[in-house]
Order: sequence, then structure tokens, then C-alpha cells
Amino acid sequence: MACWSAENATKAYLDTLKMGQRAKEPDVAEFISAIAAGNNAQLMVVACAGAADSNTLALVAAAHQTCGRVVCILGGIEEVQLSKEVLGLDACHVEFVIGEAQKLVQTQYREADFVLIDCNLENHEGIFKAVQKVRRQSGVVIVGYNAFCKGSWWSSGSRTQLLPIGEGLLVAKIASRCEIGKSQWVVKVDKLTGEEHVFRVRFPQGKQIEA
Repeated sequence: MACWSAENATKAYLDTLKMGQRAKEPDVAEFISAIAAGNNAQLMVVACAGAADSNTLALVAAAHQTCGRVVCILGGIEEVQLSKEVLGLDACHVEFVIGEAQKLVQTQYREADFVLIDCNLENHEGIFKAVQKVRRQSGVVIVGYNAFCKGSWWSSGSRTQLLPIGEGLLVAKIASRCEIGKSQWVVKVDKLTGEEHVFRVRFPQGKQIEA
């Protein structure tokens, strides 16, 4: 995965704001769009419990900035037809696939660098673990929405961030093989102001930094 692009994130955020006129939860969609575009995602995959919604539109907006692809995995032909109605003209920018997301992310879409999962899916945690197990050259960002609906990955012990946005968002980033052991994120808190400062420290493979 490429370095963070603030420009792409901002443009995707603004584009999603425009699309949000017909979205139910634009705040969620805006965040998803910004993080996907900011990470320069090239292959974005979303697994939906029902029809595609504003969150899929968010990935379309991100794809416009990164020149990437958007794949939407659905349960059946009815969901595909309904998704096309919901997305309108933007449906032409989405590749609709019918199948089991857990299998597809391990096979056909194993190189996805951004995976969006609806936590209303019965096997949402299984999909997350499937993405996590894939050995890939590039890193991947995994985002789960509707996280408050179920226990989700937060209770599974996985290293994720739970954000109180919309119905809850879970965010996890899995580093690429070439990134592992080469850098570390460090958080320092200013004792006077209480402000947190986050920065990356690079170091030779095999060495660790003590907190």
C-alpha cells in the first residue's frame, strides 16, 4: 500500500459529501471514503449483508481519486438488482459479484488493499480473519461498519480500533510483509497540554524500540 495521500483523502471526502444527499449516514461514508483514498487503495472490496448503500458510494468516490476498482460482494441476484437501483448512475463504477465473501477474499480478491465488511453479516468475523490470513505483498486496511449491532471483532482479541461513528466502525491495518519489522508507530503524550503526538520511527529489521 502506498503512502498516505492527504489530497486524495480530502477530495474523496468532498465528493462523498455531494453523494451524501441521498445517503442515510453521510458521516460514516465520508470517513470510509477518506481513509480508502488516503491510503491510495487500488482494489476495494465491500461485503454487504443486503443491498449496496452509501458506503459503497464512498468507495466509488475514493476510486475516482486513486483510479482503483470497487468490487461489491452480494448474496444473490435480487440484491444486485436492488443495489443498482440504489446506486443509480454510480452503479456502473462497481463490479457486482455473487458469492461467499469469506472464500472470495482468500482467492479471487486476495490482493485487495481495502476491505469493507458489513458487521450484520453472520460470518463477518470469519471474513475479517480470512483477509488477515492472506499473505500479500502489499498491506491492507479492513473496516467494519454496523459494529455496534454485534460483538464483532472487538471481542475476538484482534488489534482493531472501535470508532463511535454512525452504528460503529472497526478499523484495522495489516502491514505488508516488507513493512513488518522496518518501522514502528510511537505515541507520545505532552504532560503539560495532554496532546497526543503520533510519529513513525524506522529501524533495522530485527531491532525493537523499548517504550
